[in-house]
Amino acid sequence: MPDLSRREFLGAATGVAAGAMLGSPTVGHAAPAVHVRPPARPVAVGSANGLRGVELAGRLVREGMDTLDAAIEGVKLQELDPDDMSVGYGGLPNEAGVVQLDASCMHGPTRRAGAVGALEGIKTPSVVAKYVLLYTDHILLVGEGAKQFALSYGFLEENLLTEQSRERWLRWRANRGPDDDWLDVPETAQMGLRPTGTINLNVVSPKGELSSVTTTSGLAWKIPGRVGDSPIIGAGQYCDNDVGAAGSTGRGESNLKVCGAFLTVEHMRRGLAPTDACLETLRRVVATSEARLLDPRGRPQFQLSFYAVNKEGQFGAAALYPTRFAVFDGTAAAIRDAAHLFERS
Repeated sequence: MPDLSRREFLGAATGVAAGAMLGSPTVGHAAPAVHVRPPARPVAVGSANGLRGVELAGRLVREGMDTLDAAIEGVKLQELDPDDMSVGYGGLPNEAGVVQLDASCMHGPTRRAGAVGALEGIKTPSVVAKYVLLYTDHILLVGEGAKQFALSYGFLEENLLTEQSRERWLRWRANRGPDDDWLDVPETAQMGLRPTGTINLNVVSPKGELSSVTTTSGLAWKIPGRVGDSPIIGAGQYCDNDVGAAGSTGRGESNLKVCGAFLTVEHMRRGLAPTDACLETLRRVVATSEARLLDPRGRPQFQLSFYAVNKEGQFGAAALYPTRFAVFDGTAAAIRDAAHLFERS
């Protein structure tokens, strides 16, 4: 190579730089690679009322089943249980006495999602949501359209109101107010706090593949047509196969305002452990709550919980107030205490 004077070298470098600014092709730089070690065992985590489903999903994934199929099989246990009034068959109805169900799911490996809202007459909305994911270019179907879609795939239309859930509804209706046309039932039979109920389940396989699902009959005695956070991708649940999965139970309206499941996964993307990610999302919920929903000390007058698992198989849960969650840690399922922001008065 011939010798270059300092002036010649600087001139050549200037020409290269000028060429780059004029649009000469340049070599791109890829983002830094993030190496994530997959878990050595399957993990399933979710709400405590879904303990049986969490255990089933964890065992199915351990046996090699796809994460979404395993999660759906888990929540189906509760959807088909007439004694579980939080989801599916026997779920508590809206104010008109009609059971309307919501569900959503995400499959990490294929990055696909499906959901249904205000679905009537179908016991397993989680499975219908999976069919939306598998067979359509849509994500969310609602109301009569969701039911007709389910019927077209062979689902049976059935009465979802059991005698037990009907009795709960009748008691609520009788006690709505002292001046209405309904006779109040005895004080000892009153229901107390307005029931809510949802099941969220998040799964990671030994290969690091993730899925999530949330299913619910929604807020008891809701206005007909009300849809909460459960069928909304990014609120009721969210899954990113590069990071983790998260979901929620509790007051859906407060979760919808912060897209809580998505936000929790994003906190994990920044490096937070699952429990810390859930707590950080709850702090955002408190900060965005209207004054009418807070007590004189600035604390929420409702409950909201988040559950999360990351790609490495670390898991956690947190709530506004003390509660518990279910986890399958690769060996067995158990109920554990969740982290929380506030102590109950």
